[in-house]
Amino acid sequence: MAQPMAVTDASFDQDVLKSDVPVLVDFWAPWCAPCRIVGPIVEEIAGNYEGKIKVGKVNTDENPNQAGSLGIRGIPTLIIFKDGKEADRVVGAVPKAQLTEFVERNLN
Repeated sequence: MAQPMAVTDASFDQDVLKSDVPVLVDFWAPWCAPCRIVGPIVEEIAGNYEGKIKVGKVNTDENPNQAGSLGIRGIPTLIIFKDGKEADRVVGAVPKAQLTEFVERNLN
């Protein structure tokens, strides 16, 4: 089963913006309780949508530049990138059904 890839400020362009498939990026931090709630759902999505979407995780404590440039003020923030651009975002610990719908509507 696919696992989310660790994305850093240095690898963001290559891993996310230059991807030929949509990329769901989870901006999180280890101390963030809502992030720990969303984490397993994000991992499940990585497995369920293998081949259709890539899933990455950015630790905002270790990689603050990308989060700052995207205007992320609260975590978890999940952003889907398509063709090198932000397509959609959701902020906060959302239920699995809502996160799945978020991914589904951004696959086409």
